[in-house]
Amino acid sequence: MPETVPVLLARQGPIARIRFNRPAALNALDEATAVAFRDACRAVAADRSVRCVLVEGEGRAFMAGGDIGRFGGTPDESAAAVSDIILPLHDGLLTLRRQDAPVVAALQGAVAGAGMSLALACDLAIAAEDARFVFAYTAIGTTPDGSGSFFLPRLVGLRRAMEIALLGEPINAARALELGLVSQVVPTVDLESAALALAERLAAGPTAAYGRVRRLYERSFGATLADQLEAEREAFMASTRTRDFAEGCRAFTEKRRPQFHGE
Repeated sequence: MPETVPVLLARQGPIARIRFNRPAALNALDEATAVAFRDACRAVAADRSVRCVLVEGEGRAFMAGGDIGRFGGTPDESAAAVSDIILPLHDGLLTLRRQDAPVVAALQGAVAGAGMSLALACDLAIAAEDARFVFAYTAIGTTPDGSGSFFLPRLVGLRRAMEIALLGEPINAARALELGLVSQVVPTVDLESAALALAERLAAGPTAAYGRVRRLYERSFGATLADQLEAEREAFMASTRTRDFAEGCRAFTEKRRPQFHGE
């Protein structure tokens, strides 16, 4: 795969595969990579035939964080370089989270800094046995980006999130599974096939309902019980108007597997 293209976007049936492609740099984020990621996310969101997104990294790492070599100038130069990476990265993440198709991360090797934040932002994550997670921000005297401060405490609780952020200790794949940072751990050689199998299962599901589930869960942390109950009612009522709801009910009464269409 040509490393001159920092992010590869490919289709495999209803699955869109976004692959970071700077293996010599352990897929560290520079400006071009962040922009390419944003553009790939926009392309995915604009294609309503996409029913699952698989985010991957080429080579021996998922992503080793930001490209620190881009931050070594004067304070103004460093700030400009950071902004040029963070803005498109955040734009891409918001775009992925706003579309309905679920997002799966396939994680191997270094999953550090922005790479760890991005993995946390995915709906499900499969880690290879060689995956190593480091929330590396305080090691360079800075704070999380890429939604890390949003998803980490939601996944592990505030006290554990503070421990991970402040101490910056590496976390192996088995411990990541215990903490709830990943959904599954597989042998490294099986990572791609396992991630694709999960993506295919999700791609065969009720895509619009998946999107509503995600939005309900995200808003629940800031909602009152009464507000959340109303949001649940509205989401359920909206689902009843979909083709997938009708098919799911028919399949249940007919005692067969539903054939969802994602709409």
